[in-house]
Amino acid sequence: MLVFPLWETFVGKGAGLWGWAFTPCARGGVSAWTYHYSDQGDYTWEQARNYCQTFFTDLVAIQNKQEIKYLNETLPFHGRYYWIGIRKLGGTWTWVGTRKALTKEAENWADGEPNNRRSNQDCVEIYIKRQWESGKWNDEPCNRKKKALCYRASCQPFPCSQRGECVETIGSYRCECYPGFHGPECEDVVQCTKLEPKGVSMNCSHPYGDFSYNSTCVFGCQEGFERRGAGMLRCLPSQQWSADTPTCTAITCPVLSAPDRGELNCSHLHGDFAFGSTCAFSCQTGFALMGSESRECTNSGCHWPWGDSRIFPSLLDPTVWPCSPQAPT
Repeated sequence: MLVFPLWETFVGKGAGLWGWAFTPCARGGVSAWTYHYSDQGDYTWEQARNYCQTFFTDLVAIQNKQEIKYLNETLPFHGRYYWIGIRKLGGTWTWVGTRKALTKEAENWADGEPNNRRSNQDCVEIYIKRQWESGKWNDEPCNRKKKALCYRASCQPFPCSQRGECVETIGSYRCECYPGFHGPECEDVVQCTKLEPKGVSMNCSHPYGDFSYNSTCVFGCQEGFERRGAGMLRCLPSQQWSADTPTCTAITCPVLSAPDRGELNCSHLHGDFAFGSTCAFSCQTGFALMGSESRECTNSGCHWPWGDSRIFPSLLDPTVWPCSPQAPT
């Protein structure tokens, strides 16, 4: 991106106005962040903010030391100095434009400041071209009158694809993308691996594209099977799914055994004594089966029909009597 200076003079509604800008060549008509101040008249802090919001965006929000250096080198000296967009709200120094608290790392106070002299210094000025501590901040009573130091934002109307925070820089801006997005304008979406579960039903929702950030997939199993693992997976900003892909396993029933003096013959579709397994009972010669001839493992995990299969001597062979049989369960 090429950057070159553009010097401008502004005159607005009864008040002299002077400003300057660094304007980048960019597609989409995005202009640079420009600084402006009133060169006719001074304002209380509230008046200064109203002035900036009327003609521009807001009072200046200092982003970094580079910006402070730039402002101090470029602005003209004014004996009452300039208001900036910091104010004490609820006892906390706050950037009024973003409502974010001033961090320790961003502080640029002059020595001994803020001192809250007379307990009424809730607004902040910046020293410009002062003989000492130039570029530093000082807390002041909000009703004192100073120059309004304003900016017009590049971050409008819809920067960063509405998927990140637009951060103003001198002559341009940058996008700090929200989790799950990336790219210069946060236009790209994090992708997770495509899910292809076997033997599991899957129903997915894709707000930003197939199997991308914030996609959710819900899993289910057919009748007679139970899910092992999470019922829902979400694509995370790390490009990983929130859990492993679940599986479906057949519901199992209690193991059956052959009755005394009898045999058990089973067919297992999905594993031993699992859903769909069927078992047939039969007797040795000379014995009769009392009870069901077959049982099936159902989706409840129980055999059907209910009851035991026991073997008793055939009436044709009354001389043989079996030992007490152990009925299957």
